[in-house]
Amino acid sequence: MRHIISLLVENEAGALSRISGLFSARGYNIESLTVAETEDPSLSRMTITTTGSDRIIEQITKQLHKLIDVVKLQDITEGNYIEREMMFVKVKAEGEPQRSEVKRLSDIFRARIIDVTDTTFCIELTGSGDKLDAYIKAMHENNIVEVVRSGSMGILRGERALTL
Repeated sequence: MRHIISLLVENEAGALSRISGLFSARGYNIESLTVAETEDPSLSRMTITTTGSDRIIEQITKQLHKLIDVVKLQDITEGNYIEREMMFVKVKAEGEPQRSEVKRLSDIFRARIIDVTDTTFCIELTGSGDKLDAYIKAMHENNIVEVVRSGSMGILRGERALTL
């Protein structure tokens, strides 16, 4: 089963390395990882997407709790949450028919064209992983020059929050 683990960690050099090292040392896979400073400059929020049975996820969370860098953690997939991923796609856009088709598909998926050259468009799209996959499929791989994805980010709905 897929899980999204959200952590508050000390914003220090080596924290990311120690956390990712914990996963690799035990043979656990990280599907995606995002990390950035929070409103408190001494803390970073890390979002790790991984898969495993309930027993494996319990082991992962217990091991993460033991790391000195980890201040607090929560498996947000245990509650009601919102998940999004961001993607940049650079596509070929040569000639009016192709440019119009890219614009039409971008409108359908509520994507934004953020850069235009004579031969390419750079498009920004936010949504579920399935939505991003569907956009790539609809855009036809032969038109795609480059894809950059952020990985999953998630936040709990309602009053619950990962705070100190």
